[in-house]
Amino acid sequence: MARLMDIGLERLSNMLNDMATMSTKAVELAVKSFIDGVNLQEEVFQISEKLRWLQDEVSDLAVELIARYQPVASDLRFLKSAMEVAYGFSRFGRYAYDISQIIATFGDLRECNKELVAEVSSVVKEMIALSIKSFLEKDNKLAERLEEMDSVVDRAYKTHLMQSLDEGSKKCGMALMLMLRYLERIADHATYIGDAVNYTVVGERRPRR
Repeated sequence: MARLMDIGLERLSNMLNDMATMSTKAVELAVKSFIDGVNLQEEVFQISEKLRWLQDEVSDLAVELIARYQPVASDLRFLKSAMEVAYGFSRFGRYAYDISQIIATFGDLRECNKELVAEVSSVVKEMIALSIKSFLEKDNKLAERLEEMDSVVDRAYKTHLMQSLDEGSKKCGMALMLMLRYLERIADHATYIGDAVNYTVVGERRPRR
């Protein structure tokens, strides 16, 4: 017979899976908005709001399980990490909404070269998927891959930043820099979710770069 605690943990995992799906959708829509030059602010905003609401639901359930069952060891670490992971997914939604507003701010960006954005966004979306998979499966190897992928995103952002400074404040350069900055922040939060895996499994945090 399953422990009541296990039922609660399974429910929590399902909620995090829902958040993972929604945050991926939000980022995909935001990237589409930027690359195709279409206004998808409202759609992304609605997903962002749902993610914020689910973050509260995850935190409430985690606190309830801690108070009711007084878990220890890995169960307690999972619950604590689940709240951090839910916050990370909520931030994905917020940054996706920020991305969706770039078109409204800068206007027509059809003349801009968006190849780098397409490449980086593909890496970031894979990082989102890996982050929740590594957490739910408690897979440290997957979590380690997130750090490698995060470095790719960081380099792309910093390289474009330096190029933009050399070229001056052109519209395309600034819009792309904002886009890459938001993607870089999403990648960072995906890496933080990966950090939670090591804590859940062995009770230690990896030093952050």
